[in-house]
Amino acid sequence: MSVAPGPTLETARLILRPTAAEDLDGWAAMMADEEAARYIGGVQVRAQAWRGMASMAGSWALNGFGMFSLIEKASGRWVGRIGPWRPEDWPGTEVGWGLAREAWGQGYAVEAAEATIDWAFDHLGWTEVIHCIDAENRPSRKVAERLGSRNLRQSRLPPPYETTVVDIWGQSREAWRARRRA
Repeated sequence: MSVAPGPTLETARLILRPTAAEDLDGWAAMMADEEAARYIGGVQVRAQAWRGMASMAGSWALNGFGMFSLIEKASGRWVGRIGPWRPEDWPGTEVGWGLAREAWGQGYAVEAAEATIDWAFDHLGWTEVIHCIDAENRPSRKVAERLGSRNLRQSRLPPPYETTVVDIWGQSREAWRARRRA
């Protein structure tokens, strides 16, 4: 298996590892699903999905971080991507997520986001984490709330998504750590 360089994290139900070549079928299926892809760039054909997956692997190689592939421990199935993300001109240090529809409603986004936020603060030295969320994306707003984030402001994304206005949810490292200790 060809895997991008980076750590592997584990939660109770998930393995979080950098992008691997074997993730393409799951990644392409998620990006071909109109509902699953709606707020993460829209529907893409397989070749576009490959480019997106390759850019995530490249982020791991160039920056030392990128979104983790989520692997369901019980089945070994790829169920999404989640983690640290900061492309050029991005509005901040984001922990974002995108899950295959069959993984929705199982608490995977919160479970994996908690592990990746801890990792971003502890290993990347980030002082803030944001989540770029479309105002109509109620499920992602609920994930952000469960993580203790709050709606901080609105922003536009950089090209090629410059017409997209998103709510910037987030919190400081201090607020995150205080909440985790409570």
